[in-house]
Amino acid sequence: MKSREPSSVIHNDYTEWSAEQRLRTLLPDEAEQLLRGRFAIINLWRSIAGTVETMPLAFCDSTTLAADDLVAVKRVSKDRVGELQMARFNAAHRWYYYPGMTSDEAVLIKTYDSATDGCNRFTIHTAFDDPNSAADAAPRQSLETRCFVFF
Repeated sequence: MKSREPSSVIHNDYTEWSAEQRLRTLLPDEAEQLLRGRFAIINLWRSIAGTVETMPLAFCDSTTLAADDLVAVKRVSKDRVGELQMARFNAAHRWYYYPGMTSDEAVLIKTYDSATDGCNRFTIHTAFDDPNSAADAAPRQSLETRCFVFF
């Protein structure tokens, strides 16, 4: 299992290209058939060590996201090359977060949807330094699992 610090960069985990590439990598024998239908990538995120006291996740309301707010950026790791989306500032963005999430709560984040019918396709999100956190608050410990969903 990989462990890393919370990301304070406003981003979405996939572009259309990288989502399709990830599907091809993970399900090579079925990918072309699955790509003919609708699919999505959903992240399940939750605390694994009690209440989140620092660096909570914030999510942008996708109805306030304009198409040109997203910029594809290459992401190179040891075993593959992918892309993610970085977000440009837009004063119209509305942001939400869930303070004090417990390990009994979870958030589902739709980071990609192949549908192009006007539904939310991407969710920009970030961890942020919450000014309401106590100076001695425990560091956040969380788990994220990515799931493919086929319609």
